[in-house]
Amino acid sequence: MGIGELDREAHVAEASGAAAPRTLAEALRARGDDGLAALLRARPDLLGPVPNDLTQLATRAGTRGSVIRAIERLDRFALQTAEALAVAPDPTPYPVLLALLAGDEGDPEIEAALPAAVALLREQALVWGDDERLRLVRTARELLAPSAQHPSPTGLGPTVAEATSGMSPGRVQEIIAAAGLTSTHDPVSAVAVLTELFTDRTRMGELLDTAPPEALSVLDRLVWGPPYGEVTANPAPPVRWLRDRGLLLPVSPRTMVLPREVALHLRGGRAHRSPEPLPPEPVVGRDYRPQVVDSAAAGQAYVALATIEELLKSWDRGGPPVLRAGGLAVRDLKRIAATLDVSEQIACFWLELGYAAGLLASDGEADERYAPTPAYDDWLDLPPAERWARLATPWLTATRTSGLVGGQDAKGRTLSALGPDLDRSSAPEVRHRVLFLLATLPPGAAADPESVLARLRWERPLRGAEGSSSAGAATVRTRIARWTLEEAELLGLTGRGALSGPARALLNLPLAEAASPAEPGGGVEASVAATRAATLLAPLLPEAVDHVLLQADLTAVAPGPLRRPLADALGVLADVESKGGATVYRFTPGSVRRALDSGQTATDLHEFLAKHSTTPVPQPLAYLVDDVARRHGHLKVGAASAYVRCDDDTVLGEILADRRSAPLGLRRIAPTVLAAQTDPVSLLDGLRSMGYAPAAESAEGDVLIARADAYRTPARTAPVPVPDGPPSPDGTLLAAAVKAIRAGDRAATAVRKEPSTPTTAGTLPRTSAAETLATVQAAAMTGSAVWIGYVNAEGAASQRVIAPVRVEGGFVTGYDHTADEVRTYPLHRITGVAELADDQV
Repeated sequence: MGIGELDREAHVAEASGAAAPRTLAEALRARGDDGLAALLRARPDLLGPVPNDLTQLATRAGTRGSVIRAIERLDRFALQTAEALAVAPDPTPYPVLLALLAGDEGDPEIEAALPAAVALLREQALVWGDDERLRLVRTARELLAPSAQHPSPTGLGPTVAEATSGMSPGRVQEIIAAAGLTSTHDPVSAVAVLTELFTDRTRMGELLDTAPPEALSVLDRLVWGPPYGEVTANPAPPVRWLRDRGLLLPVSPRTMVLPREVALHLRGGRAHRSPEPLPPEPVVGRDYRPQVVDSAAAGQAYVALATIEELLKSWDRGGPPVLRAGGLAVRDLKRIAATLDVSEQIACFWLELGYAAGLLASDGEADERYAPTPAYDDWLDLPPAERWARLATPWLTATRTSGLVGGQDAKGRTLSALGPDLDRSSAPEVRHRVLFLLATLPPGAAADPESVLARLRWERPLRGAEGSSSAGAATVRTRIARWTLEEAELLGLTGRGALSGPARALLNLPLAEAASPAEPGGGVEASVAATRAATLLAPLLPEAVDHVLLQADLTAVAPGPLRRPLADALGVLADVESKGGATVYRFTPGSVRRALDSGQTATDLHEFLAKHSTTPVPQPLAYLVDDVARRHGHLKVGAASAYVRCDDDTVLGEILADRRSAPLGLRRIAPTVLAAQTDPVSLLDGLRSMGYAPAAESAEGDVLIARADAYRTPARTAPVPVPDGPPSPDGTLLAAAVKAIRAGDRAATAVRKEPSTPTTAGTLPRTSAAETLATVQAAAMTGSAVWIGYVNAEGAASQRVIAPVRVEGGFVTGYDHTADEVRTYPLHRITGVAELADDQV
């Protein structure tokens, strides 16, 4: 049920002459099933577990934790409405509430928006009662009402009655006399007379007309809050003038407060300086043709794929180690940022994106390191557009927030990339909301970022505050929104700041316009939306090519993205020198040796280059391949702890004579064999740094082939998002919960006949076994319902209303109105039975 329907339901109940509810439970009892479902949908924490009846639901709805969660989800105007009710008399007539928000002069926008705000507060059980007696639930009033320890957001102070509660009767009479009022015989009537003066606009204006200008300046400094001010033991004459007439009242020997009634008069009746009944709309920053936006977004989507691939390819043989506390070391993050040629903050985004998509994880070994997962290989086999969708979909739902890296947790420890404490449960909601706000603009329109942030602040003014309490302190929600705008551009969901067509499909929005975007998770399945988005993106991505341009300076230019087998093979044979529209690869002795180490021969390399080059193979490149191949494998390295073997003993002599070989601990053990005091890997690296091209061999003397396949972690699932409170209940759960609450409430409120044995209010009925048996047998014969007390096998007691249909073998079977189903109960567990009153049967 929508807000308007709830409002109409309340007015219908009022018009029907129904008695005004005396408690929140009675107000909930007067709602229809749709109204209860709306409450449970808006506040899902009330469902854990399902309340037994409406009294328990009302009690749970008034608990501090639940009320705080509900208030945090109010928009700014609904929150301002609740704040106004907190400083209004209890109960509050609707016209009084309107006057507090619109002021003496009125405001058409507030008058139009207030009914919806009150209906929203009613729907969420924060306000109950009809328009003549609006009541804010007690817990919400305690949270929002002003006090010396917790100032009200309205800036108002205590009422005259509250501020004078500890004042002597003589002092109150002095104030009455100074204000020109007739003295009274008791302090209660004196406070009432003073309050009447301060709430009378005409008389109050006449009193202030006699005030010194300096006194009015003092009031101006306090009127919008905070209402407290420090004074000396001998205050200045303007302050004494105000104090003597009760316009300032003492709360301590050195502190004065501006009474609420005086502040409201000075404000023109407004509780807030700037009521905001209407949400600020996102503003168009720049306009582009939709085709330009889609092309720019597709280009960035391609860059995102290439970046993730480059990152994980650099970890093919094992990535950096995992810190003991979890996460990536700062030096490793710097190294990754240099490899990707991006800032450290953007490198964190790519790392967390790969982690959220399940493409990288820790291997779980004793010497734990990061590495690609088996899912990465499956991801590489997908078409580019589908790979992009596999990145964008988990980003939308991930609670891990890369922007927090480099900050500190609650204990002052620095947060690291891929480490703990990066989850923020509000991140998915904020990301969806930011993109939906972009979708409300015409296709091709880029929003002004500040207007988007202003709208988010209006929608959730209390959510996620952190940092200092000074003005302008950022909130988590605002920071996540800023990061969302940047990350959406990096990922290719937006192009030049405007939402792209594939992104609209991914969010399940209409492609032409999105005036009323769906809620997150609504509509079609996420996988179907991802498929639609990939289908739209595919034609916009550059097509893969199967050739390169070889040049005489030992470089190869790829005129576009290379097909997967060619890109993998060329990545082994050459090093990437520059990226962009055309990728440049450079051939070096080290890269050629890497290809030979992977098991290829010089002939294989010549054939590969000739096959995939549109130009003849340059002579310098052919010479480079032949020269490295001629020297490759001339030396043999194995494990002794390690050894070097070579058929040419003069080469071994050169190695021994070279000072650079000293750290290797080499010694000759045969004319063609050198033993080393280091491991084979270090020996290979050391000889290569000296300019040699050794090959590793096995214990049998065979050459070991270093494949480009590399290290993978065990199969790992992507991290599960941290939920932001209880999940939203679906329609089936809501219907079942409402039915159960209604049934329990009928059992709890059913009117019973007086039992033969009197019972204390709130206790279960007590009857003898014979009386119980006779009563349920009579009810089964007449088809009437009875009230029973029942204790289950675990010892839990409950009361139920049942309609017995069969009594036999020590059991009674009947329709249980409480559970709304047919059940069987052992007679020996029934504590007692009572008939229902005639009007309840």
